[in-house]
Amino acid sequence: MTTPQAEIEDLIARIAMGDRAAFRSLYDRTAAKLFGVCLRVLNDRALAEEALQDVYCKIWARAGQYRVNGFSPMTWLITLARNAAIDRRRKRDAGERRKQDPIDTAEMIADPGPGPAQQLQSRAEAEALFGCMAELPPERAEMVRRAYLEGATYNELSDATGVKLNTVRTWLRRSLMQLRECLSR
Repeated sequence: MTTPQAEIEDLIARIAMGDRAAFRSLYDRTAAKLFGVCLRVLNDRALAEEALQDVYCKIWARAGQYRVNGFSPMTWLITLARNAAIDRRRKRDAGERRKQDPIDTAEMIADPGPGPAQQLQSRAEAEALFGCMAELPPERAEMVRRAYLEGATYNELSDATGVKLNTVRTWLRRSLMQLRECLSR
């Protein structure tokens, strides 16, 4: 029996070879979650949909760059989604300045309804991540949370904490390396 992680890795490998059916299957399995990431960062349904389209274009173009490393392939997909959403947010904030009403995200996001095995795996991964986050210094753990869960940019973190921009980047990179090392134990 293959795991969901192995199935997604297989789909990505097939996409790298130009398999459109695999691309369709990957979309069906991951679109709701990746849309949720985009929507959380952008808080705008239309922009989140555009960002999601960018994400799948990048997946199609970059599937050959994905490397199986023992970590969840969803991490790679979520990173692509988060980065695409942050890029859209920067464009919106820098130039478009149009105001839109907040949306009720709970009604807009499809619930993929993970089964008990997926819930157990997610819970175990979350517990491992929380344990590793506790090993980081509190200010760096907070920075990681704000950057990767709330979508804060490096500039926003620098302004909020009074820490120089390059120091913020260094701290986040080192914190991620420390988390990767901790999670691989």
